[in-house]
Amino acid sequence: MDKIKMTTPLVEMDGDEMTRILWQWIKDILILPYVDLNTEYYDLGLNHREETKDQVTFDSAEATKKYGVAVKCATITPNAARMPEYHLSEMWKSPNGTIRAILDGTVFRTPILVKGITPYIPTWTKPITIARHAYGDVYKNTEMQVSAGGKAELVYTDKDGKETRQLIHEFTGNGIIQGLHNRDDSIAGFARACFNYALDLKQDLWFATKDTISKKYDHRFKDIFAEIFESEYKEKFAAAGIEYFYTLIDDAVARVIRSNGGYIWACKNYDGDVMSDMVSTAYGSLAMMTSVLVSPTGVYEYEAAHGTVQRHYYKHLKGEETSTNSVATIFAWSGALRKRGELDQIPELMHYADMLEKATIQTIEDGVMTGDLYLLSSLENKRKVNSREFLEEINTRLSALMQLK
Repeated sequence: MDKIKMTTPLVEMDGDEMTRILWQWIKDILILPYVDLNTEYYDLGLNHREETKDQVTFDSAEATKKYGVAVKCATITPNAARMPEYHLSEMWKSPNGTIRAILDGTVFRTPILVKGITPYIPTWTKPITIARHAYGDVYKNTEMQVSAGGKAELVYTDKDGKETRQLIHEFTGNGIIQGLHNRDDSIAGFARACFNYALDLKQDLWFATKDTISKKYDHRFKDIFAEIFESEYKEKFAAAGIEYFYTLIDDAVARVIRSNGGYIWACKNYDGDVMSDMVSTAYGSLAMMTSVLVSPTGVYEYEAAHGTVQRHYYKHLKGEETSTNSVATIFAWSGALRKRGELDQIPELMHYADMLEKATIQTIEDGVMTGDLYLLSSLENKRKVNSREFLEEINTRLSALMQLK
């Protein structure tokens, strides 16, 4: 068959460790035989981020704004232990945090359900989508260590130079301080993205924060959501037969555990990070979740929502066999290629993306899977395969599906 042509580049953000290995294998085995791949490539591997003093991360985000669609591999956010390992001059910030701050918007994460894998919470028969605000909080923080005998103040200087001060703490011993911020326009964009997504999926929307404790910061989120819902979406939700409600995050957790799924749970940035990991793990695996950032200007960035699988990477370097789950990374590629096809009106590219996802799920439901899913699956005739064999098994099914068109 002729390869599918692309008219606009996809922004490709390469990553680190085992996911970087899988990234290339996915392209070689599952994409390049079918698609005349057109990407603008950015190497976000930690070595190259060090070489460019992290400029490559900013460049990749700007390219995403230019072209409208990006696909991103998992990357390392360095801690103290990574400094000597990668000979870093600085403990570079999270690439995801940097990119999300530039693009703004909302990250939607939804578990990928397959037959044979029952969630740890068996009542969860439908997916729970986490809608995570992609700006601010700890990902855009300012922090410092402080010594005893001083005081920390929150100071705001308005446009006329007038200062407003609030005491944070007087330190009798050593300590730490941290400053967080957000913007009304970003919160409003987050709210509208969530309301629109709920209408598209015809699913209820929950929003949860801790406004009883954070009476200004979290309460501002609550108020903006309420104002926009009442003025712009209340009648639309009623017509669609869906509900929006706000609750404390403590109560939301209890409701989620007792639920059947099938709704969207909106969270602030850090809350969404934690809760999406909890939800994906409870459904079976961190590698079985889709993740897409949608910006207010209509820019899309697809990614794998898990880490770089460091332990498997070290095994791979030693020449040992690994059985690493690549599903989330495959679905990042399929999501990005589908969106590129949709925006550029290339139905063949959209069909290919659909078939890639179908072949991936079919492989697992046929009993062929990586080690993490093998331990979870209740299928009787299941077979554990290594990382590359899993991709080759998917390709066998993908090839057949593409011939059926």
